Amino acid sequence: MKIKAKWMAYVRYQVVFVVLIILFCCVVVANINSGSVAISVPEILDIIFNKNALITSNYNILWKIRLPRLMTAAVLGGGLSISGFLLQTFFRNPIAGPYVLGISSGAKMTVAFAMIIATKYHGTFTSLELVLAAFVGSLVSMFFVLTISKRVQSISMLLVAGIMIGYICSAFTDFFIAFANEYQVTNIYTWALGSFSGASWTSFKFAATIIFTVSGIVFLLSKPIGAYLLGESYAQSLGVNIKWFRIALILFSSLLSATVTAFAGPISFIGIAVPHMTKMLLKTTKPILVIPAAFICGSTFCMFCDLIARTAFSPTELSISTVTAVFGAPIVISLMLKRQSNPNNT
Repeated sequence: MKIKAKWMAYVRYQVVFVVLIILFCCVVVANINSGSVAISVPEILDIIFNKNALITSNYNILWKIRLPRLMTAAVLGGGLSISGFLLQTFFRNPIAGPYVLGISSGAKMTVAFAMIIATKYHGTFTSLELVLAAFVGSLVSMFFVLTISKRVQSISMLLVAGIMIGYICSAFTDFFIAFANEYQVTNIYTWALGSFSGASWTSFKFAATIIFTVSGIVFLLSKPIGAYLLGESYAQSLGVNIKWFRIALILFSSLLSATVTAFAGPISFIGIAVPHMTKMLLKTTKPILVIPAAFICGSTFCMFCDLIARTAFSPTELSISTVTAVFGAPIVISLMLKRQSNPNNT
């Protein structure tokens, strides 16, 4: 029976990964082929794979607008999912996430401040400045979340505290904006709504370097993460330094969420919903399986939401968080109801 169960689990894992990859490819094709300008599939293939393709308007639309946006959404969606998974591992709770705990709001606050200062004294800002500012804001918010988590036992109270931290950070953001000029306000407002419309190959390469590097390190930590999920004592018995391991979880999750916030603004619910959906599909919490699956699932989910955001009410474009909230909020609500029905998990 054990051999049969293992075989069935193995088959399930294979099926889930194959389905996720197929969905990923379908969403990629749908994104590339959707927009105000229709481009046929043969022409898309010719533009992408033919190095001698003529530089036409469709060529520019594909290479300068749609592909950078598509790739950026895929990478940032995957990174945000891994960030959520790390936070859920750290707090041992599936409702933890960078947006709900106020970490994204902290990053938003410092990025807004950095935008104002950079444009005032330098006229522009770099990707490195945005990521560093967002990382500092994420760490500040995480510090307050950790301080509060030591004093409360209920995850509900922790969530309320996270929401309050988010409101405080938003208040500071509004305070900074009050002293900004019209150009700065426009930049901050457009970015704060959450969108991939400003994606470029330069920003994609920068974001991809950070997210793939951090995600790769997290994947290599699959074994200690799995041990940590079974309890700190068990992890220590396997030689895991709990103090430094917890610090690593904080730094990696903060850096991933900061990178996403810096390049696309605050994006809600992906960090909570996607890791949970991935575990439900795989019916396992093994990090070596959940981490890559969550990345692919997050990429697919984010690209799908971006497709809805830019095409549902075209030519008007919705913010990405508006769409992710529609699909992600019901999952979070179901998680909270499930935990409420099982008090031992709170």
